[in-house]
Amino acid sequence: MMCFPSIDSLVKKVDSKYTLVTLAADRARELTDGQPPLIPDAKNKKPVTVALEEIYKDKITYSFDK
Repeated sequence: MMCFPSIDSLVKKVDSKYTLVTLAADRARELTDGQPPLIPDAKNKKPVTVALEEIYKDKITYSFDK
């Protein structure tokens, strides 16, 4: 089964697969808590799927606090 966006293309958007998982989980939690999606046509998609698409489309940014 082919996934879109692919994991390889998503990892290129962040510095590691661990950052990707954390970022997607945090964003999915925000969506579940009622934050509006940043992409169109997100109504019938699961929060994790929406979060991954938002990352892929550069709608989500992140930074590390020192």
